[in-house]
Amino acid sequence: MRTKKKLPLLENVTITAVAAEGKALARVDDKVVFVPFVVPGDVVDLQVKRKKNSYMEAVAVAVHEESPLRATPFCEHYGVCGGCKWQCLKHEEQLKAKQQQVVDNLVRIGKVELPEISPIMGSEKTRCYRNKLEFGFSDKRWLTEEEVSNDVKYEQMNAVGFHITGAFDKILDINKCWLMDDICNRIRNDIREYAFANGLVFYNLRNNTGLLRSMMIRNSNTGELMLLVQFRIENEDERKQAEGLMQHIADAFPEITSLLYVDNHKCNDTFGDQEIVVFKGEDHIYEEMEGLRFKVGPKSFYQTNTEQAYNLYKVARSFAGLTGNELVYDLYTGTGTIANFVARSARKVIGIEYVPEAIEDAKVNSRINGIENTLFYAGDMKDILNRDFIEEHGCPDVIITDPPRAGMHQDVIDTILFAAPKRIVYVSCNPATQARDLQLLDGEYKVAAVQPVDMFPHTQHVENVVLLERRNDTVLR
Repeated sequence: MRTKKKLPLLENVTITAVAAEGKALARVDDKVVFVPFVVPGDVVDLQVKRKKNSYMEAVAVAVHEESPLRATPFCEHYGVCGGCKWQCLKHEEQLKAKQQQVVDNLVRIGKVELPEISPIMGSEKTRCYRNKLEFGFSDKRWLTEEEVSNDVKYEQMNAVGFHITGAFDKILDINKCWLMDDICNRIRNDIREYAFANGLVFYNLRNNTGLLRSMMIRNSNTGELMLLVQFRIENEDERKQAEGLMQHIADAFPEITSLLYVDNHKCNDTFGDQEIVVFKGEDHIYEEMEGLRFKVGPKSFYQTNTEQAYNLYKVARSFAGLTGNELVYDLYTGTGTIANFVARSARKVIGIEYVPEAIEDAKVNSRINGIENTLFYAGDMKDILNRDFIEEHGCPDVIITDPPRAGMHQDVIDTILFAAPKRIVYVSCNPATQARDLQLLDGEYKVAAVQPVDMFPHTQHVENVVLLERRNDTVLR
């Protein structure tokens, strides 16, 4: 029988830099060591958990010297929950790291000529900044190291909270999360107490059984509040249990203006293809921006940091350089937020989005705001945005694109090059794939401006807005 090799303990190691995925790094014997929950300048002992030829992964087991860059984490779940990994790093240092992340990606991956990159726009709110959170239910509660070391068999193994990275069927039971207004904590904790008191069965992901699956909370700057609960209802008794919970929520939290549920029997919690049942109130809430109202439904994409989204959209509109005469294509338009936001400054805006429900919301958003110069189309971007579409609707003067993390498909980039707009405004939540796409566009477009935006404090994530200008004003088709 093969004996598992014991991994080493590395003593008095100095953490030297911020790394990817919210980790930091050190160098030991010419090997890079990736470590979570530490900051540059910390001197620590590291227990290696994984060893490869060129790198190691480790965890800090003792701290000999704390870095001056270190901050005191404020969340009781820090270090166990997979989110907000940078609570231990001072906020100004987080911003520096995100700025450098953008620079590194554009230089190393994009390999394009760059102007001076603008300083990152920080989020005024660093806590309770999100307008949407999702929590899962599980009958397999994640046990902390302290609980495991107690060597006790716990009777209560139900949990409602966040999935543990690397343990897809385990949920960390959350008491207080700082990402959203405290109403989310009160609602989640109340539902848990009701479920315990009334014997509701929590979901088992491996077996696809159990009544309580997940919940989603959305709030808005209009004061409205949405809650959607996902069930897996097997019989009439469980239907009565589900409706009993929904009535309890309605009574306990009258401030909820949109109370919804889904009966989902699939093996995953995505509900884009599921029927939404309105238990009480409306099937949507509204966000407001510069006097515009935006309808947001349970299936809608809307930037999760409302206040910082406004700053992001102002940058995009500024980069677009609109005078009122331009035809604008808004790719990956979602609920048409950017399209409607810039419509008053353009001759016409055409938005394209994959999710049909989002496009219906985009049309509603135009209608309720009295905007008449927008058109919206639903479907896969690479299938809709083609040469025939360009020839039918006209060559855009400006393209605004805000793709998912994977970036743009090669076919979409080819069509953009064919359309040859004067300016492209590229909004990205992933500077690495943005940099790849910029390289593909570089033959025809130069990078004229770069503006990083911090949408998610205490995480490694950063948004980036790039203005591309066509190199040659003479375009032959």
